[in-house]
Amino acid sequence: MKILYKLLSKLFLLLKKILKLLTSRVVVIAAAIILEFLWLVAMVVKLNDGSVYLTYISIAIALLLVFYIVNQRMNPGYKLMWSICILAFPVMGLCLYGVFGHSRLARKFRETYDKVLLSQGEILPEKEKTREELTCKDPLIASQSKYLKNYANAPVYQNTETEYYPMGEDWFARFVEELKKAEHYIFLEYFIISEGYMWDTILEILKEKAQNGLDVRLIYDDFGCVTTLPYQYYKTLQKMGIKCAAFNQFRPVLNVVLNNRDHRKIAVIDGHTGFTGGINLADEYINQKERFGHWKDSGVCLHGEAVWSFTVMFLQLWSAITRTECTFEDYLPEKYHRECFRNDGFVQPYGDSPFDEETVGEHVYLNMISQAKRYLYIFTPYLIPDNETLTALTIAAKRGVDVRIVTPGIPDKKMVFLLTQSYYEQLIESGVQIYQYTPGFIHSKCFVCDDEVACVGTINVDYRSMYLHFECGVWMYQSKAVLQVKEDALATFPVCEQITMAFCRKKNFLVRALRGVLKLLAPLL
Repeated sequence: MKILYKLLSKLFLLLKKILKLLTSRVVVIAAAIILEFLWLVAMVVKLNDGSVYLTYISIAIALLLVFYIVNQRMNPGYKLMWSICILAFPVMGLCLYGVFGHSRLARKFRETYDKVLLSQGEILPEKEKTREELTCKDPLIASQSKYLKNYANAPVYQNTETEYYPMGEDWFARFVEELKKAEHYIFLEYFIISEGYMWDTILEILKEKAQNGLDVRLIYDDFGCVTTLPYQYYKTLQKMGIKCAAFNQFRPVLNVVLNNRDHRKIAVIDGHTGFTGGINLADEYINQKERFGHWKDSGVCLHGEAVWSFTVMFLQLWSAITRTECTFEDYLPEKYHRECFRNDGFVQPYGDSPFDEETVGEHVYLNMISQAKRYLYIFTPYLIPDNETLTALTIAAKRGVDVRIVTPGIPDKKMVFLLTQSYYEQLIESGVQIYQYTPGFIHSKCFVCDDEVACVGTINVDYRSMYLHFECGVWMYQSKAVLQVKEDALATFPVCEQITMAFCRKKNFLVRALRGVLKLLAPLL
């Protein structure tokens, strides 16, 4: 029976890999191109008289769809891409828009999620004293924070310690230490979980804690884990006493339409300790397994009142996925931590959802870029900015801000890496310094400026993170972690290759042409 079970598990894993490949963006785009080509061939050879009428119908639908798109409230980059694609290649464009054009989850889930949010009311109040103190310190900085409060329902906190970890290995050591200390509950939400040393270590702790009566819950993105976990893995964990839910379960027929992912990385322990950052629960993130050279990632640990925002984010999504109600107040930070928390500047965790018209993750970055005075250091694995972000970066450099961006030296996705490099020339011309992480792949998502403000989270500088995914981050002002992010950046630059204008221009014509095409398709990648 064990041998049969192993064979079936391997078969399911193989099928999941095949299905993920068949429903990947590259394959869907290729299929649409082939369909367009076949349609053109049919038009040329006039395989049937009805083809002309079908052509007129497809053109009419394309024109109506473009009229609809240009009148939507969406990024101009999306409008331009879809308009050109649909008008130039109606069959391909209509197919692609049908698959990728909807930046919303299924209506039923959205309605459930909205009900959960409405049912909570003012679950995240903000202390007036904290707001007043921040405004007195720096009104301009306070305006960044005020945006998060007003448009992301993310209050700013004091009484929270912060600690930044420049490598996944450092983060993991502290993470395991805190998991072992848990006495009441553990909430985990991750995009990718992969079986191996890292997950096995965590799973042993979770099983033990669940057996001891702790409330242990886990959310993972089913599409993110489609090739890393066995089929319906959540049922396996449930049998161990771990409450588990898979976000947006992988269904080959429907899943290509559901273009949104839970890209967040959240851990909450007993309400008073929380983690976020770029690190998923897989061995490459702590260099136990080599993928794309040395893997550099980072995370931050919060201890104090600000963890409450992460607890609420987790419980809101948990309630929506499982369609269960829970009393959020039972998990407040002070519930199991009677002592006063230490103060470490201002800390503001926030989330971003694809359900509204507010691109919170991008606007946090834009606020930091536009208000930087002396320097701005950025880590990002993918540099695919929209026009607003690209313009803000170039203007910041032109007005004398020391803008430096670190991207991977060894990419995980070659097409996306080519697209990333396509933006180098314009940025360097304006004075932005670009560095490629020579040892391997950098997966960190960090911004830091002027020794004052830093942001650490899950949000890449690309369309998918900013427009399509559930994301999260922590905005910090005058916290200990701010200077720790800066120190990490200063230590990272010397091991990178600084990109020159000569590097950008030495590529052959075909590569430069491909980059141009990829720029047009950037919102899809």
